[in-house]
This record gives sequence, structure tokens and C-alpha cells, in this order.
Amino acid sequence: MKIRPPKLTDAEQIANIYNFYILNTHHSFEIEPVGLEEMRRRIGDTIENYPFLIAEENGKVLGYAFAACYKPRSAYKNSVEVSVYVKNDLKQKGIGTKLYEKLFDELSKMNVHVIIAGISLPNEASVKLHERFEMEKVAHFREVGFKLGRWIDVGYWELINHK
Repeated sequence: MKIRPPKLTDAEQIANIYNFYILNTHHSFEIEPVGLEEMRRRIGDTIENYPFLIAEENGKVLGYAFAACYKPRSAYKNSVEVSVYVKNDLKQKGIGTKLYEKLFDELSKMNVHVIIAGISLPNEASVKLHERFEMEKVAHFREVGFKLGRWIDVGYWELINHK
């Protein structure tokens, strides 16, 4: 398995991974699938300022992780939000861990002070992954999203870089 930045030709596989979560889980709060051009735009916008990585094997994208602007106000410039998605049939095989290892390494080379992750709950696997990277839960918002016929809570995990 190779971890690398995406090419625009990877956008369709990335969209397919993400669209599974949109259509079948509460892990994304989007409701409508993301099209190819929109995913290309999102990748392009992200890689201008932040790392975006894919796990790839034999031309197949197995998962992806990226950092993004936490909030657009200037004082947040040293804070990022991270996300990771792994192909549904490949979960629990260490792909997310390898993606985050590389992503967090890349972030350590940037002027990032705080890494934040929002997790739609329940999601035990995602909680374990983020806590493996020493992120700690700092907030819990109840019933902030409605999807798949029910209200969904969101927790926030944080890692402060004390360099």
C-alpha cells in the first residue's frame, strides 16, 4: 500500500468512497452524493493549502485523509480540521491509521497548533482511531444533525501541538 497525494484522476474513486458514507451512514452530514467535478474541485481547493492523501494499491484507492481550514476567520489560521474515509469493505485493516500517520506527520511540518476532528456519534471505530493519535474529546453536541430518520450527536476531538 502506498500513501500519496491524489491526482485528479483519483477523484472518481474518492467520490465513490465518500458517497457510500453519504448514502448509507450518518458519518457524513451530506445527503446528496458528490459528483466527479465537485470532488475534483474539493481536492483542488484543499491541496492549495493543506495535505490531502490517499492510500492506493494496484491503482485502487483504498481510502483518503485530509486537513482543511477549521474556520475562515483569521485567528483560526493555525487550526485545522481532519477527516479520514476508508472504503467500506476495507475498514479495520489499518488503512485509516496509516493515512493519519502520514497526515499528522505532514501537519507537524506546518504551522499547525490545533488539530480538530468532528465525529458523528455513535462511531466507535472513528473514536478509537482519533484517540490513538492522542486526540481527546473536548465537546459533545446533542442532536445537531438529522439524517436517516433520526437525530445525530457530534463529538469534537482535539490535539494541541505543544512544540
